[in-house]
Amino acid sequence: MPLNTEPYTGWGRVLTGTGGRLRPEKTAGLKHIDLGPAVGALRSYGDAALNEKPSVDMTRLDRMLAFDAETGVLEAEAGVPLTTLLDTFGPRGWMPAVVPGTGYATLGGAIAADVHGKNHHAAGSFGQHVLSVRLIGADGVAREVSETAEPDVFRATLGGMGLTGIIESARIQMMACPSMLVDVHERRMPNLAAYMEAFEDSTATFSVGWIDATGTGAKLGRGILEEAEFATRETPFWKPRKPPKPVPFNAPGFALAAPVVRTFNQLYYSRISTTGRKPTKPIAAFFHPLDGLIGWNKLYGKRGFHQFQCVLPTESAALTLDAMLREIGQSGLAAPLAVLKKMGPGRAGPLSFPMAGYTLAVDFTNRPGAAPLVNRLIAQTVDAGGRIYLAKDSLAEAQQMAAMYPELEGFRATLRALDPAGLFETDLARRLNIRGMQ
Repeated sequence: MPLNTEPYTGWGRVLTGTGGRLRPEKTAGLKHIDLGPAVGALRSYGDAALNEKPSVDMTRLDRMLAFDAETGVLEAEAGVPLTTLLDTFGPRGWMPAVVPGTGYATLGGAIAADVHGKNHHAAGSFGQHVLSVRLIGADGVAREVSETAEPDVFRATLGGMGLTGIIESARIQMMACPSMLVDVHERRMPNLAAYMEAFEDSTATFSVGWIDATGTGAKLGRGILEEAEFATRETPFWKPRKPPKPVPFNAPGFALAAPVVRTFNQLYYSRISTTGRKPTKPIAAFFHPLDGLIGWNKLYGKRGFHQFQCVLPTESAALTLDAMLREIGQSGLAAPLAVLKKMGPGRAGPLSFPMAGYTLAVDFTNRPGAAPLVNRLIAQTVDAGGRIYLAKDSLAEAQQMAAMYPELEGFRATLRALDPAGLFETDLARRLNIRGMQ
């Protein structure tokens, strides 16, 4: 099998993988290659899917193997995109129980990152709905792991960033999908305090907030809260999604200059009246608004971008978010995309990101000042007892890992037993010394 030696990047396009990729066409092909870490659609932002040695591209292994229409249990190969599951089974009354901000993430990637969605406060993380995983270990042997078969390995794989082995396929429990439309309630939030009060009072199944990260003073933390429920009335106007439009070129540097971003954010905030609005949207448009643009990461220019995403425990969230948003707003570096969500306690594995509290995600174009700002935000996260999302990170340091992930030593012990030679180690694992070998 030929090795594709072209360098490749994560979604942020700042860091580069140099080891090349092998792409098997069928699962049988996995038996005839030198194994390395698995990669999927490259939707993680930093170096989670990057490697200085050859990796295994799983995107051709995208078959759905079995589905029980009575129980909603699906078995599928790791390379199938979540958007395919939503489009295929949604009209039949089932969908993944948790979907992240992009539907192009693969099933294997969703498990490896233990992704969360707009219903985390109620449904928990993706890994909590995984019934079993077919895992290829360092010995090249595939075996089923689950809560009853090698539970420590199973738990380490959920959110384990691909370090326990190659996820060949998995069985997941889908959730009922009563409609392909959602009724959305959009409201202006004038500041951070109003935002957090609204989240605490919300009983919606799905909720997410856009934040104006350029706001300062009385406008600090202002934004638009979206709450949604499945539409209950007849929905004859739902149609399959339109093909996404490509972003044809890298945006010029001035496109996200501070004055442009401030103007855009003001217009975006003002599009919702003071009384709010209640549109009905296709579920794909609500869950994955940016998937309508292929290659939207080009909007940040050829230098790419960093995304900072943290989760903060409830008790420290208000003060820390206030301090973070003040620093971000005063920096002049924030991009239009900033998201706030309330999260529940659901978490599947020792390196899983979620915790009960609030998560803030902000994009920063890769320009001077961005990396130091993100580093300061990471330090604030650690001090507040929170953690950063490994699937989004490109800048955290190894000494911060143990403070953010207290189960790290147990995870390291599992890795030493599963993969003593570090066959599945990635650039992320080396940078953060996840294996504890440095």
